[in-house]
Amino acid sequence: MNFPAFIGLLNCRRIRQALTLGFVSLTFAAIAQQGPQLQLPRIQLTAGMHVLNVQLAQTPEQRQIGLMWRKEMPQHEGMLFVFEQPTKQCFWMRNTLIPLSAAFVADDGTIVNIADMKPQSDDSHCSEKPVRYVLEMNVGWFAKRQLQAGYKLGGAVFAR
Repeated sequence: MNFPAFIGLLNCRRIRQALTLGFVSLTFAAIAQQGPQLQLPRIQLTAGMHVLNVQLAQTPEQRQIGLMWRKEMPQHEGMLFVFEQPTKQCFWMRNTLIPLSAAFVADDGTIVNIADMKPQSDDSHCSEKPVRYVLEMNVGWFAKRQLQAGYKLGGAVFAR
């Protein structure tokens, strides 16, 4: 075997090893996160007289995990997904054990649309127009309070 071929073979082995190590690392990270993420920062939002205590999912990893593996959630708690810029947002419920309602929310806090989502489903639920925020609450939370598209939520996050 000549030297350039040997170097090429060596590089292929290194690439395979690097890819294998990367895959194993990602697999262990996914296995390690088999419980709900409860450590995220929290803020308060308002919906009329209702005060919501919501966790903020701000990074791609936090948004990807979301409310997965939760077995329950108090009625006035939820999760606000914060994206860098408004775009059409779509959500599914893989590994999510509780039914949720997702309010797709514009920059000023106005609800664009709401989708009720079934647990452990890969069905896609999308915003009707570009939004920066998605607020997930227990299923029916918005309907029970007669909150629908056009209603404006309050909170410092919407006052940019």
